[in-house]
Amino acid sequence: MSISEKKPWTISKRVLPQHTDHGGIMWHGAYVAWLEEARVEALEQAGLPYQKLLEKGLQMPVIHLDIRYLKSLRHGDEVLLESWPLPCNGVRWPWCTYFLNKDFSKVASAKVDLVLVRNGENGQRIERRPPEDFLLAMKRLQFGPHS
Repeated sequence: MSISEKKPWTISKRVLPQHTDHGGIMWHGAYVAWLEEARVEALEQAGLPYQKLLEKGLQMPVIHLDIRYLKSLRHGDEVLLESWPLPCNGVRWPWCTYFLNKDFSKVASAKVDLVLVRNGENGQRIERRPPEDFLLAMKRLQFGPHS
């Protein structure tokens, strides 16, 4: 199944003053915050609140981030984020997101690679055998909210 065939997980956002630089253009760091918000919300909708991961001693840090800026977002713009997790690739859990303006044209796209880690006495280690509830939530996420 290609990205275009998947049903995305979506959230709507509005560019507010705190998201912009002095020229009223959305600051690059705000994109990163919205990417995380989209992933956390999708996990919640798939039945695995991020807090549950934390309670199990698990986290998903970003190990790679690629953002393609196609058009500037400005204060007041309404934006739809469409997100898709891709199948696990080794220990990487890739996630793609499109930023769409009100006419649904793409203004930015991002790919984020995460790893699942477990906190332990000796620091963090990669979790190569994720818990069943995590795998089930990721499977739900990969096939969209309406599948």
